[in-house]
Amino acid sequence: MSRILVTGSGDGLGRAAADALLSAGHDVVVHARNEKRLAGLAPLLDRGAHLVVGDFTERDAVRRIAAELNDAEPLDAVIHNAGVWSGPAVMPVNIIAPYLLTALLPSPRRLVYLSSNSHFGGRPSLDGVDWSGRRAGSYSDSKLFVTALAAAVARLRPDVVSNAVDPGWVPTRMGGPSAPDDLELGHRTQEWLAAGDDPEALTTGGYWYHRERVQPHAAVHDEAFQDRLLEALAKETGAAL
Repeated sequence: MSRILVTGSGDGLGRAAADALLSAGHDVVVHARNEKRLAGLAPLLDRGAHLVVGDFTERDAVRRIAAELNDAEPLDAVIHNAGVWSGPAVMPVNIIAPYLLTALLPSPRRLVYLSSNSHFGGRPSLDGVDWSGRRAGSYSDSKLFVTALAAAVARLRPDVVSNAVDPGWVPTRMGGPSAPDDLELGHRTQEWLAAGDDPEALTTGGYWYHRERVQPHAAVHDEAFQDRLLEALAKETGAAL
């Protein structure tokens, strides 16, 4: 049994992953943005899931969650599922929060970052990026950044299994009801990477789609770009990886 944090688990892929991991017997920590989102998590909490609450647009909330988790039983894995599609929260939620949690949580030995096929449209440039969320950011850029973060962690933390997953365009609240991909397949890969014992699930530095390792944007494995990204994130947050 593993202890696994699933961020953004109030609905959609995060909730589906948390539900499946609980059913498999794992010790799951679910995350809600605020008190209003707790009602949807009640069935998981009734089954024994633990809870952290905090808005990932607020860095102090991310730091508080990290401190709360560090004071509890150590985590074995984190599925960085929380994400937003548009607006000023894109950079804070999609890249700042997972970076901060990665920097502040020392125990997890498996990290899974939710990417997207949209990362192929991202620009491998940090010029003019508004990390604070004062203005709307590019979703594609944010997903390129978080995919590169996953690869950088794999390189710099050889004792950690770190991977990125494209869940597909699935019919969630964010994806919309007309999304063409399979919702069930959309959460299975991240569960497998977080808790599976297949040799492939224990490899690191990959970009996955439906349990198939595929080639990401060329910038993802560019170590110079990774280093520039980590330097910018450390400077912005005051937390070094």
